[in-house]
Amino acid sequence: MFIEQPAKWLRWLYPHALWRMDRHEKAVYLTFDDGPIPEATPFILDVLHHYGIKATFFMVGDNARKYPQLHQRVVNEGHRIGNHTHNHISGFRHTIHDYSYNVEKANAYLKTNLVRPPHGWMRLEQYAWLSRKFKIVMWDLVTRDYSKWMTADDVLANVKRYARNGSIITFHDSLKSIDKLRVALPAAIEWLSSQGYAFKTFE
Repeated sequence: MFIEQPAKWLRWLYPHALWRMDRHEKAVYLTFDDGPIPEATPFILDVLHHYGIKATFFMVGDNARKYPQLHQRVVNEGHRIGNHTHNHISGFRHTIHDYSYNVEKANAYLKTNLVRPPHGWMRLEQYAWLSRKFKIVMWDLVTRDYSKWMTADDVLANVKRYARNGSIITFHDSLKSIDKLRVALPAAIEWLSSQGYAFKTFE
């Protein structure tokens, strides 16, 4: 559960980040990390279009650079874009100078006020810097679709077990996730809809 839903102390460590939205509203926020890539993002966009849902894509800047038409498709279809650094770098392994440079480099392509640090970790000075320039979006539920130990049924089970009012739900448009998402994403959307959840994006 520490992975699927972060512990309270982790939320306290970054108190100005968004971990969960309004707990009194029957709504969830679908997010996708690490894209865009041609092997995964088009399928996800097709599914979202089929169900009439908007989501937030936390993109790696270098992927947006390599696949500008795919990046633009996400924008054209009305989804929100978030910054996931230019090279998916870990905050703990980089200085504030290198980290901030990498985020700004990504934002030259992404042009967004939303950011999500890779792995959900950052040094406190990086957190302070990001807080001044961006809205930091973390998560309330990680589906673990990236794990080689998880099946599509496991991913769906995590959604069913941990989704709640205001949940920020993290999937990945990545090579590690796409085979599971081909089954789990439509099933998760249908289940969430059947439970009365609306789907929202960040302002």
